Amino acid sequence: MSKVAVVTGGARGIGRGCAHALAERGFDLVLVDLLAPEMARTRGELEGMGVRCLTFEADVADHARAKAIAAEVEAQWGRCDVLVNNAGKANPKGILDCTEEEFDRTIAINLKSCFNYIQAFVPLMRKGGGGRIVSMSSLNAHTGGVTSAVSKFSYAAAKAGIIGMTRSLAKELGPEIAINCVCPGIIETEVGNSLTKSRGPELAKKIALGRVGKPADVARVVAFLAAEQPNFITGQDIKIDGFQWEI
Repeated sequence: MSKVAVVTGGARGIGRGCAHALAERGFDLVLVDLLAPEMARTRGELEGMGVRCLTFEADVADHARAKAIAAEVEAQWGRCDVLVNNAGKANPKGILDCTEEEFDRTIAINLKSCFNYIQAFVPLMRKGGGGRIVSMSSLNAHTGGVTSAVSKFSYAAAKAGIIGMTRSLAKELGPEIAINCVCPGIIETEVGNSLTKSRGPELAKKIALGRVGKPADVARVVAFLAAEQPNFITGQDIKIDGFQWEI
Protein backbone atom coordinates (compact mmCIF):
# COMPACT_ATOMS: atom_id res chain seq x y z
CA MET A 1 0.00 0.00 0.00
CA SER A 2 1.19 3.54 -0.78
CA LYS A 3 2.37 5.79 2.00
CA VAL A 4 0.01 8.55 3.14
CA ALA A 5 0.77 12.23 3.68
CA VAL A 6 -1.55 14.75 5.35
CA VAL A 7 -1.21 18.40 4.31
CA THR A 8 -3.13 21.13 6.13
CA GLY A 9 -3.79 24.25 4.10
CA GLY A 10 -3.30 22.04 1.05
CA ALA A 11 -5.72 23.75 -1.32
CA ARG A 12 -3.38 26.35 -2.77
CA GLY A 13 -0.02 28.07 -2.50
CA ILE A 14 2.79 26.33 -0.62
CA GLY A 15 0.46 23.59 0.62
CA ARG A 16 -0.60 22.73 -2.92
CA GLY A 17 3.06 22.70 -3.94
CA CYS A 18 3.90 20.32 -1.09
CA ALA A 19 1.03 18.02 -2.07
CA HIS A 20 2.29 17.89 -5.66
CA ALA A 21 5.88 17.19 -4.56
CA LEU A 22 4.74 14.33 -2.32
CA ALA A 23 2.47 12.91 -5.01
CA GLU A 24 5.47 12.84 -7.36
CA ARG A 25 7.12 10.58 -4.78
CA GLY A 26 4.15 8.22 -4.74
CA PHE A 27 2.34 9.38 -1.60
CA ASP A 28 -1.43 9.30 -1.38
CA LEU A 29 -2.66 12.65 -0.06
CA VAL A 30 -5.05 13.91 2.58
CA LEU A 31 -5.84 17.61 2.21
CA VAL A 32 -7.39 19.76 4.96
CA ASP A 33 -8.54 23.29 4.15
CA LEU A 34 -11.48 25.70 4.34
CA LEU A 35 -11.20 26.60 0.65
CA ALA A 36 -13.43 23.90 -0.84
CA PRO A 37 -13.32 24.93 -4.55
CA GLU A 38 -9.53 25.30 -4.57
CA MET A 39 -9.17 22.03 -2.67
CA ALA A 40 -11.35 20.24 -5.23
CA ARG A 41 -9.11 21.60 -8.00
CA THR A 42 -5.97 20.39 -6.25
CA ARG A 43 -7.56 16.99 -5.61
CA GLY A 44 -8.24 16.66 -9.33
CA GLU A 45 -4.62 17.51 -10.12
CA LEU A 46 -3.32 14.92 -7.66
CA GLU A 47 -5.64 12.18 -8.89
CA GLY A 48 -4.48 13.04 -12.40
CA MET A 49 -0.97 12.22 -11.19
CA GLY A 50 -2.15 8.71 -10.30
CA VAL A 51 -2.45 8.97 -6.52
CA ARG A 52 -5.46 8.79 -4.23
CA CYS A 53 -6.69 11.88 -2.42
CA LEU A 54 -9.04 12.51 0.50
CA THR A 55 -10.24 16.03 1.25
CA PHE A 56 -11.67 17.49 4.46
CA GLU A 57 -13.19 20.95 4.69
CA ALA A 58 -12.20 22.03 8.19
CA ASP A 59 -10.99 24.86 10.41
CA VAL A 60 -7.54 23.70 11.54
CA ALA A 61 -8.00 25.54 14.86
CA ASP A 62 -10.73 23.02 15.79
CA HIS A 63 -9.10 20.37 18.01
CA ALA A 64 -12.04 17.94 17.93
CA ARG A 65 -12.23 18.14 14.14
CA ALA A 66 -8.54 17.21 13.85
CA LYS A 67 -9.15 14.10 15.96
CA ALA A 68 -12.17 13.19 13.82
CA ILE A 69 -10.17 13.57 10.59
CA ALA A 70 -7.40 11.34 11.95
CA ALA A 71 -9.99 8.71 12.86
CA GLU A 72 -11.47 8.86 9.35
CA VAL A 73 -8.05 8.56 7.71
CA GLU A 74 -7.32 5.51 9.87
CA ALA A 75 -10.68 3.97 9.00
CA GLN A 76 -10.24 4.49 5.25
CA TRP A 77 -6.51 4.06 4.69
CA GLY A 78 -5.14 2.72 7.98
CA ARG A 79 -1.96 4.76 8.11
CA CYS A 80 -0.28 8.16 8.20
CA ASP A 81 3.40 8.41 7.33
CA VAL A 82 3.83 12.17 6.89
CA LEU A 83 2.14 15.24 8.36
CA VAL A 84 2.76 18.67 6.84
CA ASN A 85 1.42 21.46 9.08
CA ASN A 86 1.12 24.17 6.45
CA ALA A 87 -2.11 26.03 7.26
CA GLY A 88 -1.53 29.64 8.22
CA LYS A 89 -3.13 33.07 8.49
CA ALA A 90 -1.58 36.49 7.97
CA ASN A 91 -2.12 39.38 10.36
CA PRO A 92 -0.69 42.75 9.27
CA LYS A 93 -1.79 44.70 12.36
CA GLY A 94 0.61 46.20 14.88
CA ILE A 95 0.42 45.91 18.66
CA LEU A 96 -1.84 48.93 19.20
CA ASP A 97 -4.27 48.01 16.42
CA CYS A 98 -4.60 44.24 16.87
CA THR A 99 -7.63 43.16 18.89
CA GLU A 100 -7.53 40.30 21.37
CA GLU A 101 -9.75 38.25 19.09
CA GLU A 102 -7.45 38.84 16.10
CA PHE A 103 -4.40 37.88 18.16
CA ASP A 104 -6.06 34.70 19.44
CA ARG A 105 -7.16 33.72 15.93
CA THR A 106 -3.64 34.24 14.53
CA ILE A 107 -2.16 32.02 17.24
CA ALA A 108 -4.90 29.41 16.79
CA ILE A 109 -4.50 29.08 13.02
CA ASN A 110 -0.71 29.21 12.88
CA LEU A 111 0.41 27.54 16.12
CA LYS A 112 -2.44 25.71 17.85
CA SER A 113 -3.26 23.96 14.59
CA CYS A 114 0.15 22.26 14.75
CA PHE A 115 -0.67 20.99 18.24
CA ASN A 116 -4.08 19.82 17.02
CA TYR A 117 -2.83 17.77 14.09
CA ILE A 118 0.35 16.45 15.69
CA GLN A 119 -1.62 15.17 18.68
CA ALA A 120 -4.28 13.71 16.39
CA PHE A 121 -1.93 11.88 13.98
CA VAL A 122 1.03 10.77 16.13
CA PRO A 123 -0.84 7.69 17.46
CA LEU A 124 -1.56 6.57 13.88
CA MET A 125 2.06 7.18 12.88
CA ARG A 126 3.26 5.09 15.80
CA LYS A 127 0.94 2.24 14.83
CA GLY A 128 2.72 2.17 11.49
CA GLY A 129 6.19 2.24 13.03
CA GLY A 130 6.90 5.96 12.84
CA GLY A 131 6.79 8.89 10.47
CA ARG A 132 7.85 12.42 9.61
CA ILE A 133 6.35 15.79 10.54
CA VAL A 134 7.19 19.08 8.82
CA SER A 135 5.66 22.33 10.09
CA MET A 136 5.62 25.67 8.31
CA SER A 137 7.31 28.39 10.33
CA SER A 138 8.56 31.61 8.70
CA LEU A 139 11.63 33.75 8.31
CA ASN A 140 9.65 36.26 10.40
CA ALA A 141 10.20 33.95 13.38
CA HIS A 142 13.86 34.98 13.19
CA THR A 143 13.59 38.57 11.94
CA GLY A 144 10.25 39.77 13.31
CA GLY A 145 7.65 41.36 11.08
CA VAL A 146 9.77 43.85 9.16
CA THR A 147 8.20 46.91 7.52
CA SER A 148 7.37 45.19 4.25
CA ALA A 149 6.15 41.93 5.79
CA VAL A 150 2.66 40.65 5.05
CA SER A 151 2.28 39.97 8.79
CA LYS A 152 3.59 41.57 11.93
CA PHE A 153 4.16 40.65 15.59
CA SER A 154 1.36 38.14 16.24
CA TYR A 155 2.27 36.08 13.17
CA ALA A 156 5.96 36.21 14.06
CA ALA A 157 5.15 35.08 17.61
CA ALA A 158 3.11 32.12 16.36
CA LYS A 159 5.78 31.08 13.87
CA ALA A 160 8.50 31.35 16.53
CA GLY A 161 6.34 29.09 18.69
CA ILE A 162 6.46 26.47 15.95
CA ILE A 163 10.26 26.42 16.18
CA GLY A 164 10.12 25.86 19.94
CA MET A 165 7.47 23.16 19.53
CA THR A 166 9.56 21.44 16.87
CA ARG A 167 12.69 21.33 19.00
CA SER A 168 10.82 20.01 22.03
CA LEU A 169 8.85 17.38 20.13
CA ALA A 170 11.95 16.13 18.33
CA LYS A 171 13.16 14.96 21.75
CA GLU A 172 9.76 13.67 22.82
CA LEU A 173 8.81 11.81 19.62
CA GLY A 174 12.18 10.42 18.55
CA PRO A 175 13.44 8.03 17.44
CA GLU A 176 10.23 6.78 15.76
CA ILE A 177 9.14 10.18 14.45
CA ALA A 178 11.36 12.91 13.01
CA ILE A 179 9.99 16.46 13.15
CA ASN A 180 11.38 19.59 11.53
CA CYS A 181 10.12 22.97 10.42
CA VAL A 182 10.94 25.23 7.51
CA CYS A 183 11.14 29.02 7.44
CA PRO A 184 10.24 30.47 4.04
CA GLY A 185 11.16 34.02 3.16
CA ILE A 186 9.24 35.96 0.51
CA ILE A 187 7.29 33.46 -1.59
CA GLU A 188 4.93 34.14 -4.48
CA THR A 189 1.61 32.89 -3.10
CA GLU A 190 -1.96 34.14 -3.08
CA VAL A 191 -1.34 35.73 0.35
CA GLY A 192 1.90 37.45 -0.63
CA ASN A 193 1.08 38.36 -4.24
CA SER A 194 0.25 42.02 -3.53
CA LEU A 195 3.73 42.46 -2.08
CA THR A 196 5.63 40.48 -4.72
CA LYS A 197 3.76 42.05 -7.64
CA SER A 198 4.21 45.63 -6.49
CA ARG A 199 7.77 45.34 -5.21
CA GLY A 200 9.16 42.19 -6.83
CA PRO A 201 12.20 43.71 -8.59
CA GLU A 202 13.05 45.85 -5.55
CA LEU A 203 12.81 42.88 -3.19
CA ALA A 204 14.87 40.65 -5.49
CA LYS A 205 17.81 43.06 -5.25
CA LYS A 206 18.03 42.31 -1.52
CA ILE A 207 18.03 38.52 -1.93
CA ALA A 208 21.35 36.85 -2.68
CA LEU A 209 19.87 34.56 -5.36
CA GLY A 210 18.27 37.54 -7.10
CA ARG A 211 14.60 36.54 -7.03
CA VAL A 212 11.66 35.96 -4.71
CA GLY A 213 10.73 32.35 -3.99
CA LYS A 214 8.08 30.10 -5.48
CA PRO A 215 5.98 27.43 -3.74
CA ALA A 216 8.05 24.73 -5.45
CA ASP A 217 11.19 26.04 -3.72
CA VAL A 218 9.61 25.29 -0.36
CA ALA A 219 7.89 22.09 -1.49
CA ARG A 220 11.16 20.47 -2.58
CA VAL A 221 12.65 20.91 0.89
CA VAL A 222 9.49 19.69 2.61
CA ALA A 223 9.41 16.60 0.37
CA PHE A 224 13.08 15.90 1.12
CA LEU A 225 12.46 16.05 4.87
CA ALA A 226 9.33 13.92 4.49
CA ALA A 227 10.39 11.29 1.99
CA GLU A 228 14.14 10.78 1.76
CA GLN A 229 15.73 7.69 3.31
CA PRO A 230 17.68 7.46 5.50
CA ASN A 231 17.08 10.60 7.55
CA PHE A 232 19.28 11.90 10.37
CA ILE A 233 17.64 15.34 10.57
CA THR A 234 15.23 16.26 13.34
CA GLY A 235 14.48 19.27 15.55
CA GLN A 236 15.70 21.72 12.92
CA ASP A 237 14.35 24.94 11.43
CA ILE A 238 15.54 25.38 7.87
CA LYS A 239 15.47 28.80 6.18
CA ILE A 240 14.28 28.84 2.56
CA ASP A 241 14.78 32.46 1.59
CA GLY A 242 17.45 32.68 -1.12
CA PHE A 243 19.44 34.36 1.69
CA GLN A 244 17.36 37.42 2.35
CA TRP A 245 18.67 40.26 4.42
CA GLU A 246 16.18 42.57 6.14
CA ILE A 247 13.66 44.04 3.71
